[in-house]
Amino acid sequence: MTGVLFLDGARTRAALEPRRLLDAVTTALIAIARDEVSAPPRIAARAPGGLLGAMPGHVPGLGLAAKLVSVFADPLQPGRSGHRGFVALFDAVDGRPVALMDAEPLTEARTAATATVGARALARPGASRVAVVGTGAQARAQVGLLAALDPATPVVVAGRDPRRAEEVAALHPAARAAADIEEAVRGADTVFCCTGAVRPVIDRGWLLPGAHVGSVGGSHGPEVDAGTVRDAALFAEWPGAATTPPPSGAHELQGLPPDRRVTLLGSVLGGDLPGRPDEEGITLFKSTGHAALDVAAAHVAHAVATSRGWGTLLDM
Repeated sequence: MTGVLFLDGARTRAALEPRRLLDAVTTALIAIARDEVSAPPRIAARAPGGLLGAMPGHVPGLGLAAKLVSVFADPLQPGRSGHRGFVALFDAVDGRPVALMDAEPLTEARTAATATVGARALARPGASRVAVVGTGAQARAQVGLLAALDPATPVVVAGRDPRRAEEVAALHPAARAAADIEEAVRGADTVFCCTGAVRPVIDRGWLLPGAHVGSVGGSHGPEVDAGTVRDAALFAEWPGAATTPPPSGAHELQGLPPDRRVTLLGSVLGGDLPGRPDEEGITLFKSTGHAALDVAAAHVAHAVATSRGWGTLLDM
């Protein structure tokens, strides 16, 4: 096959097979923790209506890719933003561009996969009650992934708009919509926060003993409250989540006391460091995104699409 394989949004989404994606994301997270990834900190150019970010990366065994994505407010949905762009996959040996794919479904899928990998590693044994906070595209991706992996486990969805929460819950055969966020969180062992919030959407007092929180939102402000950050064992994808300012770092992890450790999720997955300290404490995985995860997702999408003859070949 010659030329560059182009995958539109529908084909990109269809090529991101859930279990293959989880495996690739796990590989990328371990490589990040072991300092085997080449990826500069995320950069962004700001415009009046939003920002344009660039995220190149190389992961041994998965490939070389770069994402160019814009994050702009959605004029049709006040308070929400859209993520639009593309991911380019290159041959890691000779540098040839080999694929171009839609960044929006790829980002949603790899983010949901990362949060799911985090929950599987950090939730307490026996955890079975799941809450998803949010009703936008990322929440839909998270609920859809949970449905694909385990359609029997109950899920509760909550957000600012009850109607949208019901629409998201309909993506999962065992899901329902909660009356509000507090109700959903108070009954959950695992809480996935998937919002575009600029201020915290959960409260420490709502969390059950031993709860796990996976937060993937908060690009424009903190999604998780200070009390939860204070009391939780903290985990992240990369060291810069706490040591670099937003948009590359996490709002919630800025200015931590010197004695607060943020453990890399890949160190837990690779068996290099312990994860959850005990069954009663809470854990927080704060995801900011990382280029290595885009590489992982692009690798899966390209492999699946190629095996099935999907996409259009473009001459460059």
